[in-house]
Amino acid sequence: MREPLYHAGEFLLRFHHVLPPLMLAVAAGVILPRFLVRSPWTHRTPRLALGLWGLLVLVLTASLSLALLQLFFPAAEDHRVPEVIQGCFLASGGRCVSVMLNGLGRPSVRAWAGFAAAACPPLALTLAFARQVFDFRCRRDRHAELLGMVGSWCSELRATVLPHTTPAVYCLPGRAPQVVVSEGAVSALTGEQLTAALEHERAHIAGRHHLLAAAASAIGVLSQRLPLARFVGDEVPLLLEMAADDRALRRCSRPALAVALYAVAAGQTPHAALAAGGSSALLRMRRILQPPTERPTVLGVALLVLTLTVGLSALAAVCCSVPGPGL
Repeated sequence: MREPLYHAGEFLLRFHHVLPPLMLAVAAGVILPRFLVRSPWTHRTPRLALGLWGLLVLVLTASLSLALLQLFFPAAEDHRVPEVIQGCFLASGGRCVSVMLNGLGRPSVRAWAGFAAAACPPLALTLAFARQVFDFRCRRDRHAELLGMVGSWCSELRATVLPHTTPAVYCLPGRAPQVVVSEGAVSALTGEQLTAALEHERAHIAGRHHLLAAAASAIGVLSQRLPLARFVGDEVPLLLEMAADDRALRRCSRPALAVALYAVAAGQTPHAALAAGGSSALLRMRRILQPPTERPTVLGVALLVLTLTVGLSALAAVCCSVPGPGL
């Protein structure tokens, strides 16, 4: 008679140790994103908000990996995982090789299944991100080839001028980045306003915002039903535009940037570009012209500490929630 996959006692032990990472996954994937997206201060400090969204994604991925590892890993071999962690991380890596060879000597089939299952969430996220970057690069190269045929380089603006009457300013980040401005924008904007729009695009290039946008798209591709995935897909592009606005304001005035956003809001840009205008221009104009009188330092730091606590709890769960050989 074939032995069942789990005995009753081992099943309860598995459930006991799968529950904590699952709770962390629910907190990072459902609860905290709803709170974060409703917090008005996120638009005042976009870089802090971007860091928090990224941290939630990392906590969710680590929690799912830990839950799958705990679900499949046999209880008789659980003590090997903390030994490897202690030898490789807590002992400065000095005993890592010997512990890996001796501690994980001959893992069972279920142990290998646990390692394979734990690798699935980060692997899926990495592959989705790589696919988004690849698609972006293909679209960017096609558009850059078109610009090479119809556009002309302007050394004074340090940008490619496109013969088009509609005001538009955007950038093509990545390899050989370039800022593109239409003749309509050059005619419609004053020198200060045009400089503000160009600084906004150079902020996108300097911050490598296209990689963060690709990561947000990758999360949305993996799951649209998860609140974290939906909110990241909506909030990250907007926060990236606000972060670029803040960097541009270091070298230009608020009225100049606001007028530039208004002038180029209707301009059409390719999918491989990041534009100064866009559908969020009105919200960003209001944010630029009416800056907050007080910064949400207390609330922002409190939420950051809370999210860091959740992330550190997931890391601690790796070391502490695995039972020893006597259980």
